[in-house]
Amino acid sequence: MRKVILINSTDYEKRVAILEDDRLVELQVERSESDRMVGDIYKGIIRTVLPGMQAAFVDIGFLKAAYLHSSDVGKVYSSSYDADDVDEESPAEIVRKRRRAGIETVLKKGQEVLVQVIKEPISTKGPRIATEISIPGRFVVLVPDDNHIRISKRIANWNEKRRLKKEIAPLRPEGFGLIVRTEAEGKGERDFRADIKRLLKLWSKLKRKADSLKAPALIHKEAEMTVSMIRDVFTEDVAKVVVDTREDYKMVISYARQVAPSLRNRIELYRGALPLFDMHKLEPEIEKMLERKVWIRKGAYLIIDQTEAMVTIDVNTGRFVGSTNQEETIFMANLEAAKEIARQIRLRDIGGLIICDFIDMYNRENRRRLYEEFKNCFRNDRAKRAINPVTDFGIVEMTRERVRPSHMHTLSEPCPYCAGAGRVLSKETMATKVERWFARARADKKYSTFHLVVNPMLAEAMSDNGANRVDRIMKMHKFRINLVRDTTLQVNEYKVYDSETTEEISDKYKA
Repeated sequence: MRKVILINSTDYEKRVAILEDDRLVELQVERSESDRMVGDIYKGIIRTVLPGMQAAFVDIGFLKAAYLHSSDVGKVYSSSYDADDVDEESPAEIVRKRRRAGIETVLKKGQEVLVQVIKEPISTKGPRIATEISIPGRFVVLVPDDNHIRISKRIANWNEKRRLKKEIAPLRPEGFGLIVRTEAEGKGERDFRADIKRLLKLWSKLKRKADSLKAPALIHKEAEMTVSMIRDVFTEDVAKVVVDTREDYKMVISYARQVAPSLRNRIELYRGALPLFDMHKLEPEIEKMLERKVWIRKGAYLIIDQTEAMVTIDVNTGRFVGSTNQEETIFMANLEAAKEIARQIRLRDIGGLIICDFIDMYNRENRRRLYEEFKNCFRNDRAKRAINPVTDFGIVEMTRERVRPSHMHTLSEPCPYCAGAGRVLSKETMATKVERWFARARADKKYSTFHLVVNPMLAEAMSDNGANRVDRIMKMHKFRINLVRDTTLQVNEYKVYDSETTEEISDKYKA
């Protein structure tokens, strides 16, 4: 698989795209008005401790208090820096966690704590934080106030795991834990020693800053998106990194010189006249990324709906009719859908609970094969996830790590007319609502002459010659109504004025 990283920068936005075999599979966007927070370290003040929820709210200097759950207080491992899983916990650690005291015995109101953001604010929720600090390097992660050595689960070779543990053990500083990252595979003592030295120097600087500043205060800002992506993604399997600004090029070269000098020759400065993303035909892909309907090969398609609670993905055969029996046709359509669903989830950065509704299959073996293929499609996904087997109803339930809002929330905003629902009331329903308004006005007996202002389309629906609803309202309630057409109003809006005083009285008789 040929992997390429493209970095595009403008005055207002920075984008990093990851291509696998020339297909866009991941996009990260950073804008000046919404800096990334994951990995940032703050000195905060405990404002509220809730024993019933086993949680606390911490003031870190934002309008919304940060959320700290008891499971994130002094836990052994924090994944805020990367999606690399670590080895399972030892029985002793599990027992220690089960014996952990309630959060009210550990934290008190007004207490100052050093915390790290592990999840960005999403919707109405503030950032989620942890008291366990982790500082990522190129090959290892430094965990203060810990004494464990852990190896990434993505390193599958057990001999390599043993070798790495043997190499890293003498290098572990007293009072610190170390997590060996996937990129450390094949590396030696010299690489680890330099990485640990750099991280210890950074931690010493952070501690001095934390001791000198009054809470709430920002202690450490995680590396900006370009550097963090190069640190986490720029590995031996990346064919090249293409940067379209000289400033970012110098930054990437400088960072690569420190952590991966052997990869410097794979970094290129783009000098073409055509914009970098246009050169690789990415802009149409990015625009389609926000669409609800996604076409797949052979005529099948997906319907992707994102809600507050979960994301649902429905698979439809569409124009795909196959060439053999029905079961085989459905199975082939589901396989194509599985590949595209995995790509769309990564591309849109969808997290949380995800429900995939595949087309029903009666053959158990086909369901098993679909499940295995679906899991395999996520092999290059950096986010942690859990996927359940296909049910008898063709449903796959999965969760995916969500550390920031999906691109739908970042690149778009709710429709001001439908408030994000995607639908508005029909003209018939609106006409009926207007009739009910006048029925309430009749009961009050305060007004008798009105100006009714509506959109021309709603006016046409209400004053159709075959069933003039305005005339009917006037006859029924003995009113005088002047129908006014206003193109600035939406179809699902109306305004009513007292014709004698020109006072707007729309809200007086609304339900």
